[in-house]
Amino acid sequence: MMNSTGPAVSVRDLRVTRGRREVLHGLTFEVPRGQITGLLGPSGCGKTTLIRSIVGVQVVAGGEVTVLGQPAGSPALRRTIGYSTQNPAIYRDLSVRENLRYFAAVLGAPKDDVDRVLEEVGLTPYQRQLGGTLSGGQLSRASLAVSLLGSPELLLLDEPTVGLDPVLRKELWELFQGLAERGTTVLVTSHVMDEAARCQRLLILREGEILADDTPRALRERTRTLDMEEAFLRLIEERQAA
Repeated sequence: MMNSTGPAVSVRDLRVTRGRREVLHGLTFEVPRGQITGLLGPSGCGKTTLIRSIVGVQVVAGGEVTVLGQPAGSPALRRTIGYSTQNPAIYRDLSVRENLRYFAAVLGAPKDDVDRVLEEVGLTPYQRQLGGTLSGGQLSRASLAVSLLGSPELLLLDEPTVGLDPVLRKELWELFQGLAERGTTVLVTSHVMDEAARCQRLLILREGEILADDTPRALRERTRTLDMEEAFLRLIEERQAA
């Protein structure tokens, strides 16, 4: 049984190195439960490395990552975390339904979960198509469907809307909001600053450091701007002037 109190994710002094270069510099933050937290920042700032550290598949140089009360990577977390990578993680020679049935069996998810997640991501009409014949947007939705199997307590989504058209992006964000309303904790990465307004809390990352950890409203007030991209630039100016 997962710890139901405290933050969904707690990170303390997390450091990650690649070769001789440190890419995450002593990060400390918490992700509250039952909300959408956006992890925003430009490409190459360390978002994916941080997500991998939370999942427990990233070798870390120092610090602690606690997820739902357990050390990151603990076997007990496997059925309580959904993880959608940037690259669609499905088999191209299986149909969408066959992929979902396979991953549901691996996760021990209920059989009727396949129909549920197909409906949630809007892929029911395409369930018989082979993975290799799907469009980029359909592949992204299929990968998201896999991460939703088993109704995870924590959903980690790495750039789930990249390359998608505005209508589909809007539909996916509505899905994320519905999941959060039902108690799922959603941590979503993006380099698109206008998606920040859809989150209840923001972690803004640049060059392996956290520039800000606050609500969108508080960040706009702090930087005296309504535009999140402009707010990001002002946060950089603040850091450089400090």
